[in-house]
Amino acid sequence: MMERRQFLSMTLGALALATVPASVRAEDFRKTKPTVWSAHTVDDAIKAMYGSTNLVMQGVTLTAPDVASNGGAIPVDFGTSIDAKTIAVFQDANPEAAVCVYTLNKYSKNDYSIKIKMAKSGTITIVAEGKDGKLYAAKKTLDVALGGCEG
Repeated sequence: MMERRQFLSMTLGALALATVPASVRAEDFRKTKPTVWSAHTVDDAIKAMYGSTNLVMQGVTLTAPDVASNGGAIPVDFGTSIDAKTIAVFQDANPEAAVCVYTLNKYSKNDYSIKIKMAKSGTITIVAEGKDGKLYAAKKTLDVALGGCEG
């Protein structure tokens, strides 16, 4: 009897997933654009993701501390006021520049809060790919205090 219940629950779960419209599903950019995740500079990662590095510095918000006392968990709040297809986070303090990419649709929220790891002081760049084809961005340079000391 237990095996039947497990089979039924897995089947119903698979059916529910199959009925989710494609517009709500996220693209796996690690599979479709693998060079984004191995790029060592922000410009190379943006170019690998979007095919261009022409950024319009508006339409995106970015809040992060001026000095991060813990480089292992830096709070980053970001969002966009434009109609966007994707929004991505990049940084120049670690060996690989890409942090994450979100696929957006009409059901997506416009504000995000994450924590990222940065090995040293550097710049965080948020890029939103507008439905108009332009890349909108915001940047923030911050200091990471070595050893957890804020000075």
